[in-house]
Amino acid sequence: MDFLFIFPIIIVLSLVLYVYYKVAILKTRDALTQAYYNAKSRLCLGSFVFFFGINQYIFYLTRLSLFIGIIFLIFGGMQMYVGFKQVRHYRKEWKRLNP
Repeated sequence: MDFLFIFPIIIVLSLVLYVYYKVAILKTRDALTQAYYNAKSRLCLGSFVFFFGINQYIFYLTRLSLFIGIIFLIFGGMQMYVGFKQVRHYRKEWKRLNP
């Protein structure tokens, strides 16, 4: 069980990146860049929720934490999936408009 320190590191890193991208949205005026940063922040939020669900189940190992962890995994996975699709779309759109 030496790998258990990885989940808190990923959780804190994704939370810090989420806050970073939300602040970056406020600093820029370009709507496309704001949408791109919002997609990246959604990806970070999804990874935070996903890994938080895994970490809580591993920490408590109860049936209740399993059900809550499954809910967190589903919602986090959906956020990551949508965020990843949006990041790919806005990155391609930004490259198309700014050669």
